[in-house]
Amino acid sequence: MVQNKDGHEKKANAAKPVHTGHRERVKNKFLKEGLDGFEPHAVLELLLYYGIPLKDTNPIGHALLQKFGSLSAVFDAPYEELLKVDGMGKSAATLIKLIPQLCRRYQENLDKDKVMIFSYEEAGRILVNKFIGRPEEVIVLMLLDSRNRMIYCSVMNEGTVTTANIYVKNIVRLAVQYNAAYAILSHNHPSGDCMPSRQDLRSTEWISEALKTVEVKLIDHIIVSGNDFFSIANSGILPEVFDSGIDTE
Repeated sequence: MVQNKDGHEKKANAAKPVHTGHRERVKNKFLKEGLDGFEPHAVLELLLYYGIPLKDTNPIGHALLQKFGSLSAVFDAPYEELLKVDGMGKSAATLIKLIPQLCRRYQENLDKDKVMIFSYEEAGRILVNKFIGRPEEVIVLMLLDSRNRMIYCSVMNEGTVTTANIYVKNIVRLAVQYNAAYAILSHNHPSGDCMPSRQDLRSTEWISEALKTVEVKLIDHIIVSGNDFFSIANSGILPEVFDSGIDTE
């Protein structure tokens, strides 16, 4: 104990933050061991160090998990909902929303040189990554040349495949622009069910016919939900459209 000028006793370390050194210990643990040994709240605690510099982020990590239920649900939560959690600010919420899209860009970059598509599984794995961090429905088009090399793979537009009439001209235009031989259509079902709807099947037939006008063959329509995907071509549901599928020769 020491005395202040008024003679009152106080602790010598009263101005010292309670968690002095804690952040450095957490950072060092991550640098040495990675995230595998971290509980979900600790992952958020560490991440939020960089969005909330002067506050204990451990309780915020717990609060986020309690509100949204899981680590992935926190990252998928709407920006406005994140701001409702006590202790969260705009910088922290933006940081959390950045992570899924950063993961997607990272994975897309890893895949950019792996351009040979010889199976439904290879196409599905690449396409699944295109939907990381996308809670809304979007349409993705993959184009291949005559040697099954991927020459284009990107989001066409936000919106359901059932409104494909809006995008069919762009699909055909891109197929011609890239001198494609084959096309693979993909869209996501955020609801969690990969099975195609009747309208999905009708849209598949329609887009296949449109691509035939420019001598491009639609070889699959892959529906994605989370980490799962469903290949319409591989399922045999539309044999009149996918009579041969992906050429593996």
